[in-house]
Amino acid sequence: MTSNPAPPSRAWADIRLGAIIANARTIASISGVRLLPMVKANAYGLGAVPVARALEQVDPWGVGVVTPEEGVELRQAGITRPILVFTPFRPSTADLYLRHELRPVIGDDEGLRAWLGQGSRPFHVEVDTGMSRCGFRWNADLSWSRLLTGAPGFEGLLTHFHSVEDRPASVELQWSRLRELHDALPVRPAMLHAANSAAALRHPAVRGDLVRPGIFLYGGEAGGRQPEPVVMLRARVVALRKVGEGETVSYGATWTAGRDTLVATLGIGYADGVPRSLANRGAVELGGRVVPILGRVTMDFLMVEAPEGTAMDDVAVIFGGAVSLDDQARRAGTISYELLTALGQRLPRSYQS
Repeated sequence: MTSNPAPPSRAWADIRLGAIIANARTIASISGVRLLPMVKANAYGLGAVPVARALEQVDPWGVGVVTPEEGVELRQAGITRPILVFTPFRPSTADLYLRHELRPVIGDDEGLRAWLGQGSRPFHVEVDTGMSRCGFRWNADLSWSRLLTGAPGFEGLLTHFHSVEDRPASVELQWSRLRELHDALPVRPAMLHAANSAAALRHPAVRGDLVRPGIFLYGGEAGGRQPEPVVMLRARVVALRKVGEGETVSYGATWTAGRDTLVATLGIGYADGVPRSLANRGAVELGGRVVPILGRVTMDFLMVEAPEGTAMDDVAVIFGGAVSLDDQARRAGTISYELLTALGQRLPRSYQS
């Protein structure tokens, strides 16, 4: 599959759908259970519809989103598998869920009573085992669980791990809390799930009946494993100039040339998803070399030190080449998730199989 046949004039993201599929198969092979890939936030900025279509090759149980509107977009694009919506269900949105056959995640009495009043449509219940974000508290009064008796739509029980990479012992604790509540319910759902990418790769004992991979699918490190790279963010050289010793570059004049320097302006900036925190810290690949970002990243452009021989329209790789996604994220003082989800709307996405 290929899109954007005309070469972009400024900047674009090349997305390897085949790498997403390969990364999904890695997680499926290690976990041994079916996948519920997370395609929320426009598939981490890469395009929910093309990604969901590509993932059909791994026969997922369904896909996960965060808003019902994200689910509607997938339904309108022809995605027929179960779509689980992870924002706590609100009764005012019931019609949207029903019309588009979306499955809610429910974490409070009001939402549970409202959904059960709609009939026997499938739903999942979220348990807060330590994240303190959403869901029924694992150690609170279980009076709500009596509503599940005679509720045929109750198909899944889930939680979210808060520190898989940083505090591995917390994973076992949260999983035991989920199992404890599961065993106390008057009825048992068909599916128990908690594992994200890192948990699925690092903690096979908590794989449950479904795993919910996210960042690993999209090329981010997780669980001590390196995925296949998925995204190559590219930008063209749109201007070149010689900057003399003592001259400055970009807003605020935060970089001063210590010698005569060839400076290339790239047609990409923070409006396209390159964080300002990469000022004087980031690096890009240009002309086969890794070269530094000079001065502040601006809304539409950034400047780099250019190797001799650089020409107009040459293409730099912001991440996904000699500078990896996670490498650039560390330089920016952030995580790979944020770099991907920050990719701007005006940035063309080009898909390869």
